Amino acid sequence: MEIATLIVVVMVIVTALIFDFTNGFHDTANAMATSIATGALKPKTAVIAAGTLNLIGAFLSTEVAQTISGGLINEQAVTIGPEFIFAGLVGAILWNLLTWLVGLPSSSSHALFGGLVGAVIVGAGVEGVNFMGVLTKILIPALVSVVVAAMAATFATKIIGLITKGMDEGKVESGFRHGQTVTACLVALSHGTNDAQKTMGIITLTLVAAGLQPSGSGPELWVVAVCGFAIALGTYMGGWRVIRTLGKGLTEISTPQGFAAEASSATTILVSSHLGFALSTTQVCSGSIIGSGLGKGTPVNWSVAARMLVAWLVTFPAAGIVGALACAVTKVGMWGVIVVAAAAIAAALVILRLSHRNPVNSMNVNERSDVKLNADTAAQAA
Repeated sequence: MEIATLIVVVMVIVTALIFDFTNGFHDTANAMATSIATGALKPKTAVIAAGTLNLIGAFLSTEVAQTISGGLINEQAVTIGPEFIFAGLVGAILWNLLTWLVGLPSSSSHALFGGLVGAVIVGAGVEGVNFMGVLTKILIPALVSVVVAAMAATFATKIIGLITKGMDEGKVESGFRHGQTVTACLVALSHGTNDAQKTMGIITLTLVAAGLQPSGSGPELWVVAVCGFAIALGTYMGGWRVIRTLGKGLTEISTPQGFAAEASSATTILVSSHLGFALSTTQVCSGSIIGSGLGKGTPVNWSVAARMLVAWLVTFPAAGIVGALACAVTKVGMWGVIVVAAAAIAAALVILRLSHRNPVNSMNVNERSDVKLNADTAAQAA
């Protein structure tokens, strides 16, 4: 293997792990937003538990990873260069950071797939993409899973309401607070099982493209391990902006609602992971939260839901455009790859600097954006 190709492969692996990290902190809200919002778990305790379970979940299955490494790109039609994958990852990372900055729970999965598809189209032509695989393994499951999760959460919330009708409200809240701890952990475990595999698939695809691994083979153990640690670390950092949106922005959540939403999300994600569907865990959890609000008759903030819907619809093509532009530059050669890397780092630094203007952290995650943090709030959240 040429030195230049080896350098690009290393850059792709590092960039893929950076994406995995951003996926972790962007999607912490999926597992823990409702538990933090209801007070079932303290913020710091929640992210520690979520990170640990994300790591464990990464070792439970590789079905989704094999879907990505062998089902989305037509290797028979074109030899995929690692620089194409690098360009796609850049598009996904920048979109993840941008949506995190504005607190929108968009889909990290669709950002990844959109960036990859855009890069491959520019680098190898439309024949390089298995559009049927994208449709049946990604887009259709994304739509169906949201509806299924929302309906399940609505039904579960109504059943819980009937069972607990007439019971002491304090005892109900207390009982379901303990139950919600379990369901939140199940969502974190299922998130690691589904989302960590996406990066495993990308790294495996890169190794296959570089001739370092046989075509059609699954991820190596070291790939599973590093991806699990990367997403766990990102989860531990806590995507507090997105947690605030999911936990407080869609609807007011009680502990029975949170229990119903998390149980519905975990079931949907685990079944999809077993079937090899690389769905958006963000969309599933958002659908469950809306469903729990509908099930109890709690008002849903449809303006926030509409913003999230727009973000979901825009994510795939937006990341695809960035990935395509990055790929066009990387086609110049090694200098093109360096230019893309430098531009991506500069853009990421700008986004991080902008985030410091209105910080959201474990101490004010449950406060409205217009409420100032005080000493009492800080003590309670610590």
